Amino acid sequence: MEGKGQRSRGEARKRVRKSGTPRVSLDRRAGVEESGGRGGKVMRRHVTLITGAGGEIGHGLIERLAADGDSAIITIDLKPLDPEIRDFVEQEYLGSILETHLLQRILSEYLVDTVYHLAAILSTRAEFTPVTGHEINVEGTLKLLDFAQAQGESHGRPVAFLYPSSIAAYGLPDLETKARVGAVREHEWNNPTTMYGCNKLYCEHLGSYYAHHYKQLAAEKLSGKVDFRAIRFPGLISAVTVPSGGTSDYAPEMIHAAARGEAYACFVRPDTRIPFMVMPDAVDALVQLAKADAAGLGRNVYNITSFNPSAEEIRALVLAGFPDARISFEPDLKRQAIVDSWPAAVDDSAARRDWGFCPQYDLETAFSGYLIPHISDRY
Repeated sequence: MEGKGQRSRGEARKRVRKSGTPRVSLDRRAGVEESGGRGGKVMRRHVTLITGAGGEIGHGLIERLAADGDSAIITIDLKPLDPEIRDFVEQEYLGSILETHLLQRILSEYLVDTVYHLAAILSTRAEFTPVTGHEINVEGTLKLLDFAQAQGESHGRPVAFLYPSSIAAYGLPDLETKARVGAVREHEWNNPTTMYGCNKLYCEHLGSYYAHHYKQLAAEKLSGKVDFRAIRFPGLISAVTVPSGGTSDYAPEMIHAAARGEAYACFVRPDTRIPFMVMPDAVDALVQLAKADAAGLGRNVYNITSFNPSAEEIRALVLAGFPDARISFEPDLKRQAIVDSWPAAVDDSAARRDWGFCPQYDLETAFSGYLIPHISDRY
């Protein structure tokens, strides 16, 4: 996850995976290609790049991609990866996505076929530091899109660019409208009220620009080198990683506090309702969209969702798993206003139609089969 304390431009460094038997067979990974230069031929391996790899989505994504074994993995993050996932990664670059020289170094050393751009400052933190939020969320994304464009031009094939957007891209004016409109489609109510939401919506447009209109006045067509694919995620709940600054984190915070035996004061009203999904389904969706045939995709940005309980319904499910949990409601009016501007439900029919999205977990199985048992084991 990108944060406020960025390293200076000269401090980025690379961590090479330690020697030893990797847990992923290199024989199944893509090969290498040669490119000429003044010093002769340069061998560059085909890889998948993950930014913000140490965050909530990154953990599960690295494990899933390593299990698939389709490509070697390289990562960028400000902090070292956790030991349990580090051996799945061929090279770990420590630094900021804002460091142009770091991206140029990767460009010279690898042929990146797919980018999962996860690095971001989330909604709550971005409200406290909006300029920093814009720098990381927008300028960082622009640098990664330009990097992908250069890669696509270098090896002559489109680079798949997977971008996790958010329901924060929506903005409904009041609770009456929220109740009336029901499940919102991708093109509706794109009026975000947070810096994070504004960043995400703008970056969706940036991605579409690179995919379809990049330098459209140039003599030769230059667009099409970036295959931009975005998912507007609902609130995400993980049993593996702890919440890290999202405004929808009242759900995972409630569960983790209960498992630790700590009292929790929920910062939204009991009747608050937005869509959610658990992390395994979110990771599966990203990988599934990355592998989807481009010919079948009718848009660049897709909604997905699994369930949309009220905060009170979440509390009831947590109590079913942790009967001694102490959960109260003490709404923070400012954070409540943000959540109230997000839809109660989203229409994900396009994702189900175009690339077969179908979450594994519904509300009941998410808690009984994933969250409660795994979080109980954690503590």
